[in-house]
This record gives sequence, C-alpha cells and structure tokens, in this order.
Amino acid sequence: MKIDLTETTSSKINQALVAARRAIGTPAIGMVLTLVIVTDEENAYDALKSAGDASREHPSRIIAVIKRVSRSPRSRRDARLDAEVRVGSDAGTGETVVLRLHGELVNHAQSVVLPLLLPDAPVVVWWPEDAPADPAKDPLGALAQRRITDAYSAEDPAAELAARADSYTPGDTDLAWARITPWRSMLAAALDQQHAELVSATVEGESENPSCELLAMWLADRLKVPVERTVSAGPGLTAVRMETKNGVIVLDRPDGSLATLSMQGQPDRAVALKRRDTAELLAEEMRRLDPDNTYEATVKFGVAQLGGPAQPKPAEPATATAPAAAKKTAAKKAASK
Repeated sequence: MKIDLTETTSSKINQALVAARRAIGTPAIGMVLTLVIVTDEENAYDALKSAGDASREHPSRIIAVIKRVSRSPRSRRDARLDAEVRVGSDAGTGETVVLRLHGELVNHAQSVVLPLLLPDAPVVVWWPEDAPADPAKDPLGALAQRRITDAYSAEDPAAELAARADSYTPGDTDLAWARITPWRSMLAAALDQQHAELVSATVEGESENPSCELLAMWLADRLKVPVERTVSAGPGLTAVRMETKNGVIVLDRPDGSLATLSMQGQPDRAVALKRRDTAELLAEEMRRLDPDNTYEATVKFGVAQLGGPAQPKPAEPATATAPAAAKKTAAKKAASK
C-alpha cells in the first residue's frame, strides 16, 4: 500500500502510517529498529531495495531522506516536505517512508526525522554515498547508535579511510569492513591449523578498493608482521599470501566467487567466497549495535604503514659522496683561517 503526501508534516506522516497499518489489518508494530538512509535521487532506488531486502532479517521502519537542493534563490527560501508512505508488500517486512526535503528544510532534516523514529528502538543511519566527514557530529548521525558509511563509493577511498580514522566514534562502521568478514574468518581458521611463526603477508586486490587496505591493516595490526599491499586486475580482493616458517598459506580467489586455500602439507581446498551484495552487508552491520573495537583498531592503524611494491632509489650525485663532502669541508676551514 502506498500513500503520497505533498506539502505535508511529520505529524501527518505518522497519521498516514497508522491509517495504512489499519487498512491492511496489521495495527501492531513488530519492528526492531529504525533505519535512516541519507541519499539522493540517483541512488535512492538501489538503497531502498537493499534496505528492503535487509529488513527480512531485521524488520525495520525505513526512512529515506532525499535532499532536493533548489536552484533558484526563491525556491531555496521555500521549505516544503513531500513524503511517500509504503506499508505491506511494498515495504518488505516493515514500513518505508520516503522524505523529499526542499528549500531551507534541507538543512534541518533531523527535525523532520525525529518524530518519525520508532519509540524505544535503536536507530541506524546509513550513507550509501557522500558521507559526512564526522558522521557522529552530523545532525542525523547524532540520533543513531550505529552509523554506516561506505568508503568504496568515495572518490579517494584511501583518504576516506583516513577521515574515518580521524573522526571515529564508537558506533561507526563501514561496509568496506563488512565485505572482508568471510576473508577474516577463513584466514583466522587457516592460522589456527598452522602452529608456526608468521613472517610476512601480502594482500592482493584491485586498486581503489578500501576493503583490500582494511584487510591488510587488520593483518598488520593483529599479527604484528610486515604486510604488503599489491594491485591486481580484480575483481575486488583476489589473494592473500602469508609466509610462515613452515611454508606459505595462500587464499586465492581469481574470479570473485570460488577461492582455493593452499597450505603446506595439506591438499588444496575449494572455498565458497562469493562477493556479497549490499543487502547482505547491511544486514550484517545491523546485527550488532555495540562498538566494533576490532574495526576501530584496524582503521586507526593507518594505510601509510602498509608496505607496497619496492621503488628503486635514485642514484646519489657524485658531490654527495663522503670523500667529496669531506674535501669541501676542509677547504672551507682553510679559507676561514
């Protein structure tokens, strides 16, 4: 069931939600949290679809905040709120409210969203793109116990990870971190089977992929060994190699679907390691609302501490050699006497 509201208010939206639930015969509220999506028109459809799929695991009230920036000065002064209410089969297993903010209302989205939050239920805010520099200090982010960003959508993912580290507040997380959960589980299980000292590691993946950097930082931070980040054609993460004193452990996934785990003294094993869609990642992040200390330590480790391909050192000029420098110093002393 869909209800369109033009030039409306938060109070009228709440009334429409109650009326819609009664109309379809489900007056009771069985939702466990409120998911606020901050997006634009271009990405709203995909974000709402992913949130709807994730709501099958976490029945939610989904509130999509779409800021419609006006072009003319007159339009920017006129505040207007349009809304679309979806209940029943059109909203997954919960309720969906699509808010379109116009004019001055764009700068006061929290005043519209606050009356629509489920009472006594956690709040999760998700920015599919264009996340604020400090999500916890954002007016909408301040309403949430969990704040989800996605460094993969940033123009410079490495810089985005650095920004996430600088502004980290308990409750922050990133979908780039959720993407490597199966990799971390598989590598941890492999290390449990090899009781040997780890020497170094290499993480291979496509460029501009923050999940590769996060996995490399996680290995370096937890194992305290040098980790090199190398670039491949992808898709996504393609391989991790860990050098131990007993041999090499390799987790290789060249096609983005099926991986091969190779260890010294054991036969190779095929491992299902497919690339997951956004709905699965979102559902994973909504399972926990407490601070993720492992993510905090990883993102604060810093991309700059990772090793990369060795670069040849430039040849030193002849005048920089020690004998030449010594002669030059002696000449200066003789001239000053």
